[in-house]
Amino acid sequence: MAFKLQRLESTERFNPKDTSHINLLIKLAKSYRYLDSDSIYSIASRVLKYSETIDYDYGKVKGLDALAEYYYNKGNRKKAMPLFQEALQLAKDMENIECEVSIINTLAQNYSFEGNYAEALNLNLKGIDLARQINQQQMLSIFNENIASLYADQKDFKNALIFYDTVQKINHRLGNEVVDAETQSNMASLYKDAKDFKNAMFNINRSINTFEKHEIIDWLAYAYEVKGDIYLEQQKYQWALYWYDQSNMLFKNQIEDDRIKIQLLNGMAKVYLGLEKDSLSMVYAQEGLGLSSKIKSLQGQIDCSETLYKLNKKNGDDSNALAYLEAFKKLSDSLSRDKNKQSLSLLETKLHYEQEKQELIEANEEALAKQRNYIYFSVIILLILSIITFVIRRSEGIQKKLNKELKEKSQAVTEREAELHEINKTKTKLFSIIGHDLRGPIGALQGLLKLFTDGEISKDEFLSFIPKLKTDVENISFTLNNLLSWGQNQLNGVVTTPKRVSLDKIVTSNIQLLSELAKSKSIKLINQLPENPLIWADQNQMDIVVRNLLSNAIKFTPDNGLITIEAEEKKDMWQVSVRDTGIGMNEEIQKKIFKDSTNVTTYGTNNEKGTGLGLSLCKEMVLKNKGKIWVESIPRKGTTFFFTVPMAEKRYQKAS
Repeated sequence: MAFKLQRLESTERFNPKDTSHINLLIKLAKSYRYLDSDSIYSIASRVLKYSETIDYDYGKVKGLDALAEYYYNKGNRKKAMPLFQEALQLAKDMENIECEVSIINTLAQNYSFEGNYAEALNLNLKGIDLARQINQQQMLSIFNENIASLYADQKDFKNALIFYDTVQKINHRLGNEVVDAETQSNMASLYKDAKDFKNAMFNINRSINTFEKHEIIDWLAYAYEVKGDIYLEQQKYQWALYWYDQSNMLFKNQIEDDRIKIQLLNGMAKVYLGLEKDSLSMVYAQEGLGLSSKIKSLQGQIDCSETLYKLNKKNGDDSNALAYLEAFKKLSDSLSRDKNKQSLSLLETKLHYEQEKQELIEANEEALAKQRNYIYFSVIILLILSIITFVIRRSEGIQKKLNKELKEKSQAVTEREAELHEINKTKTKLFSIIGHDLRGPIGALQGLLKLFTDGEISKDEFLSFIPKLKTDVENISFTLNNLLSWGQNQLNGVVTTPKRVSLDKIVTSNIQLLSELAKSKSIKLINQLPENPLIWADQNQMDIVVRNLLSNAIKFTPDNGLITIEAEEKKDMWQVSVRDTGIGMNEEIQKKIFKDSTNVTTYGTNNEKGTGLGLSLCKEMVLKNKGKIWVESIPRKGTTFFFTVPMAEKRYQKAS
């Protein structure tokens, strides 16, 4: 192709404004995709320049797409994403579904690469719909394989294989052995992760034979790397090293694909670690980490950090080992915190919804077909008999009944979808809190206990961690209490039972409970309530409100601060205030903290963690007891939370 382009440019008839020349450049850029990224940039820039000169929209789309891919592969997402979006919008304006499908596929793979499975899933589903519109079977295969890869990344091998079964059926219809080999290499990686080494080796050997036969160098490099992974999983280090070397030779001489190279470098580091060649292992692991950081590969940074942690721990370099371990945990937590797992569970819901929608459409089409038959029958009867009025009225009645049933079914589907969305939203929030705020301290405790039981730290070193562990356990207990209370509220499991309660008793007990925490920051807790104020409220719920407000005040008040609790009569209500001399908050945060849809959580002055549930829970509890809650705050000067609660003299019916 490069020769054909050079021959065209050397003739007197050469004209850069000719679309045939631009189309050749587009094909040339595609052929350099995994071979020479700098050449791609040069060619894509020329494509875009020439296309803009003659207003050639197809050339502009392909030029923007190639430039975006170049920047993305270099780790410059800030430059890449606007170019992708511009190319996608231009393809839509052209009504060129084939271009639109190609860009959506690239975007979906990039989002999957950076761990944003929710957006990747959404784009793949959209791509499937568009590919069906133009009967593009190869893209249907690719999008289904992308979804299978999302499941495989989540270790959900059952659902991944279901999608791969669909992919193989499409590939069989296509009859393209190279496309089939690409699928086999990805399935080999899945079987490797599932520890099914027999099927893994069968698939990778078939794909390698095909890639070698057709000289598909980029996929061959990937297949060699996967075969090395399979041997590595079985701890057959010499064979793993052999195949990694085969892949590495292609990367050195012909291939330029940083994403796969990161996997290769980390695999070689693991092999040399297994062979006890630690110095070589260190070189490859550090090179892989550097490349991962350069192109912002989150999974690559996680894998290489874990390998470097094991290396440094083995060599007795505890300082570096701890640094890599903390990096590994931080990156792993950030990858699992988002809504990625939710996105894949929603796939089944969406597919179920699509199935019901399709059934309704088919039912409606069947009803319309019946109606047409009635009309045809009526026309025939009209020529013979005088009963056409009866037939028409009957048809209208059937139509109204069918439309009513269809409307009711559509409404039921919509309500079910909304209900599922709320359930998933609550589930996601619970998983986020459990995964982020409880797993971290528990993981730290497990790690410390393991170090102690393995004899890696002494008894004195272990005892030095006791104050920190005590604080972590208290935080976990506090978080669990809030979480259980909030969870019961979400499931309508909490009944508010008001009675005469001493507000002073609640405040005093919580001051005693939190006094040690306040003492650790030299914070004074002052109770300025009037003498024995009695309230008409649920004692447990008010206890939760006071405890959360005091805990928040301590969290956001610097050392040597002051927290004051006061109460003032307001007609038939007590207005309670919790005032601190803390860091305060701006107006934007004040507007968000009580919203039901917001889960605002920040770190305190000593990096204390919170779930973001406390204030939301306070609002729910205060409202259930016929009160109101609000906040006044000035940044760097302090914050005052106010809430009202009925006086005991007023006898209320059961609160809402």
